[in-house]
Amino acid sequence: MKSAERWVILGANGSGKTSLLSALTGYLTPSAGTIELLGERYGRSNWPELRKRIGLVSSSIRQMMNDSEPAVSAVISGKYAMIDCWKKPSRNDRATARRLLRQMECGALADRPWLFLSQGERQRVLIGRALMAEPELLILDEPCAGLDPAAREHFLQFLQRLAKTPRAPAVVLVTHHVEEITPIFTHVLLLKQGRVVAAGRKGAILNSQLLTETFDAACRVRKVNRRFTMTVQPRRGRIL
Repeated sequence: MKSAERWVILGANGSGKTSLLSALTGYLTPSAGTIELLGERYGRSNWPELRKRIGLVSSSIRQMMNDSEPAVSAVISGKYAMIDCWKKPSRNDRATARRLLRQMECGALADRPWLFLSQGERQRVLIGRALMAEPELLILDEPCAGLDPAAREHFLQFLQRLAKTPRAPAVVLVTHHVEEITPIFTHVLLLKQGRVVAAGRKGAILNSQLLTETFDAACRVRKVNRRFTMTVQPRRGRIL
């Protein structure tokens, strides 16, 4: 992955997306092959230290957040890689967290408890939390899960703006929805049952033939206004 590239990992449920992320972040030991991330090779580098250079936004983190924790404290906790941060934050930590919340376009939510944030607001706070440690790589694991169509589109537009900001980290998006691949993403990796179907530039990968193979269904892919949509043809057969 080069600095100018932004990748999408696309596949159906059970295709191996979560396992791949677990291997990349060192929580799952690969049985074969090699893993290289940010210029380091698994087995030769200190992976717990490498994790500090990676920002991760996932449903598992979202579910562990304390309902009473204010958004600004949730962001600060990302600096120390802990949930429900017990350390007294410095003045600089608070200033940085509030700046990140403004960058996430939710500065007015700084003092609002986690319980009273919407799903879209929580996702933005978690991205701010991930950026608190100034990562070189930001991994978004199905960040639109649970969002209604309007909230999903607003969130994707926000990601589009975020990726264009100065010093934005490299971004990897994990999803099973072609519609979530916005113009900022340059490359796509297709997974099916733990194997790579195809990988390369977005325009060459997002086509009906490869998506049909990936999802094991008759898929039709269209591109409209720099965004992709996918429809699935119904299976033939009788309904009993």
